[in-house]
Order: sequence, then structure tokens, then C-alpha cells
Amino acid sequence: MLKILIPTLMLIPTTWLVPSKWLWPTTLTHSLIIALASLTWLENLSETGWTTLNTYMATDPLSTPLLVLTCWLLPLMILASQNHTALEPINRQRMYITLLTSLQIFLILAFGATEVIMFYVMFEATLIPTLVIITRWGNQTERLNAGTYFLFYTLAGSLPLLVALLLLQNTTGTLSLLTLQFSSPLPLVSYADKLWWAGCLLAFLVKMPLYGVHLWLPKAHVEAPIAGSMVLAAVLLKLGGYGMMRIMIMLEPLTKELSYPFIIFALWGVIMTGSICLRQTDLKSLIAYSSVSHMGLVAGGILIQTPWGFTGALILMIAHGLTSSALFCLANTNYERTHSRTMVLARGLQMALPLMATWWFIASLANLALPPLPNLMGELMIIVSLFNWSHWTLLLTGAGTLITAGYSLYMFLMTQRGPLPEHIIALDPSHSREHLLIALHLLPLILLILKPELIWGWTV
Repeated sequence: MLKILIPTLMLIPTTWLVPSKWLWPTTLTHSLIIALASLTWLENLSETGWTTLNTYMATDPLSTPLLVLTCWLLPLMILASQNHTALEPINRQRMYITLLTSLQIFLILAFGATEVIMFYVMFEATLIPTLVIITRWGNQTERLNAGTYFLFYTLAGSLPLLVALLLLQNTTGTLSLLTLQFSSPLPLVSYADKLWWAGCLLAFLVKMPLYGVHLWLPKAHVEAPIAGSMVLAAVLLKLGGYGMMRIMIMLEPLTKELSYPFIIFALWGVIMTGSICLRQTDLKSLIAYSSVSHMGLVAGGILIQTPWGFTGALILMIAHGLTSSALFCLANTNYERTHSRTMVLARGLQMALPLMATWWFIASLANLALPPLPNLMGELMIIVSLFNWSHWTLLLTGAGTLITAGYSLYMFLMTQRGPLPEHIIALDPSHSREHLLIALHLLPLILLILKPELIWGWTV
């Protein structure tokens, strides 16, 4: 654990002490080395149970893929932000990289924590860098509004969780994930117990986000700079799913009665947010709403608590993290050239940037879950496990899949196909930095087809 955490911590003094001309190459190389070192966590996935265990932190087949995804994302965020922050004073650039690094530190501590309270503290700590990134480096004046939404939705959801955890500590005498799974089941019978159940899950459902408490997400995504959008889509939404999977073991036997409305909300959200995507004019907003729709499936898969549901949820979380982040990077490359997120204004870009259109094509197909990709593995496992629970869910998940295919193709056709508008005369050529950035998103996604057991979780 420390061989990743200490280099990540040391990245902060490095950022401030390195000469300004070497700032981006140094931080990028440093974070890439950390990302490559983090791949060593994947070696003991054949064993279920905890590995690299120390007093406070450990990894197991559920947290390892998410930890590796977190480490993999920092160099990609640094790569993506280089052009965006090039005109800023050097100290602000250093501050920006420091915030991204601190986000990675908090996320590693959150996903690796063996104590639920430590997980909670880190879960909340990720709010601060994200909030600063959105409200300081966002593009429009709306960013302050977006930051407020983001902060208050998440805080309002997670304060009941703190109370619920303190109650759990009083009842069982421990909050360690290592011992909680072996503690005797709680007799959950009264109304207060039902409120406790809701308190435990509410924070994670807001973070995922569940349809109905999702309004902060499109705002935050649209206003955030590129690195903010990437980390929000790729890792921060996964905190919700991870927390739910961890805390589910304590919530028996209430879940099977109380989870109905939440599963219905999640599946209805898949259709509703997909339909919103179909009539979206703003490119980043479309990708943000598609995230809500995919996370709805994940929430459904976790709440029915079957091995297939859990596995499908974890696979879809990882696959969505890479795909969604890649789509935001592509949207950003468009934005840096046309200075507009409106899709109608910048279409037919395949004529101007053919290789970029290839990346768009692969990312759009990944978003609509093309067969061999992990996105399909995850969606299929969740759909099958939901179908097994109730046949009626097939109507909702089937319609959701159809709509997803619809808006993914709509997004691709609107941005890439057709004649190039006449007002786009002087487009910058695409840079190798951008191609490397997208390749590092999509290659892991394609390579996971060959070894999906890395992201199966417990069900090996």
C-alpha cells in the first residue's frame, strides 16, 4: 500500500519545487510510474480475501480494480489539462496539479480503508479538491452554482450516514470491515431500524447518483474543467457503488423489502436520463446524463444482491469509468478547437480530423456496449440478474439499452458526420498528446476483454 501512497504524497512537493519548464513532464512521468506500480496490486486477484494488509489499509478483489483505475487516471488528467491551463500563471498550474494529486491520495485512502469511519472521512474529503477545481477552474460563471449544488447534495446525503455509522459502532462494537462481516446479524425490526437502513444507503445513492437526486451531476460535469469532469465520471461516482457494496453485508434482512423503490427509481432513471440525452444540444451535458443512466444500472445490480449483480456492477463501473472519461476528453478536444459545446455548431469534424473521428467511433461504441467490450459484460450480467429477480425489469432495461444505443449514435453522427460548417475555417490539427490520452483510455478497455477476471470482484 505504502509503495503507492508515499510516491503519491511526494508528488506534491515535487510539483512545487520543480522548475517551471519541467513542471508538466516531471509530474506526468512521476504519476505514470505510480500508475504502472499500482498494476502490481492485480497479481493476487486469484485469491479471494484481503491482501497487502496492514493496520489501516488493505486490498481485496473488490477494491483493487477501483484503486488501479484511480492511479491510472492521474497521469491522464495531467495530460488532458496541459493545454487548458497553459495560459495560467505558473503557481496556479502548480496548485491545479496539487489538487489533482490530493484527490488521488484521498481516493486511495478511501478505497483501501479497512475502517468504515476512515472510508467515510476520505469519502467526504474528496469533496474539497473537487469543489475547488469546479469553482476555480470551471469555464462559465454558472460554476459557482454548480459547486453549491454539488456540495449541498453530497453533504445532505452523507450526514445521516455518519449518524448511522456511529449507531453501528455502538451496537456491534467495531467498524472494521475485517470483523463486521463476521459479527452476528442485527435484529432489524423497528421503524428506527428502517431509518438507519435508509441513512446507511442515502449518501451512496446521492453520490452514484440515483435518478431523483442526480441534479448536481450534470451541472458539476458541464461547469468543471476537463480534469474535474474526468475524475468525477471515472472515480468519484464509483465511490457510491463501492460504499454500497461494502455496507450491504450489515443491512440484512431489511434490504429485500426496502430496496424496491430504489431499484424502480434506478431503472426508471435509466430510461428517463437516456431520453434526456436524445434531445440534448450540449455535448458535455449529454455525456453527463449518460453517466446517470449507466450508474442507474449499477445501483440496480447492487441492490438486488446476487453474485451476478455485484459482479456486473463492478465490471460496469470500471468500464464506464474508462469510457466516460475518454468521451469527456474527446468533448474537450472539440471544445478547445471550436470554443463551443453546442453540437450543431461543430459537426462534420471527421473531414478535418479523421484519426480523432476513429477515437470518437470506438468510444461511442463502448458507450452503447458493443459485444466484446467489458461494458456489455457488465450490462448483460446486471440485466440477467434483474430479469431473474423480476421478469418485468426486462421492459425497463431493454428500453434503456435501446435508448443508449440511440443517443450514442446520435452523438457520434452529430459531431463527426456530415459537411463541415463554413464557419470552421482554421482548426488546429490534433496533437499526439491528445491521441496518447485517448489511447490510454481505450487500450485498457479493449485489453480487459482478454482478461476480465481482473475486474470480476469476489465472484471468481
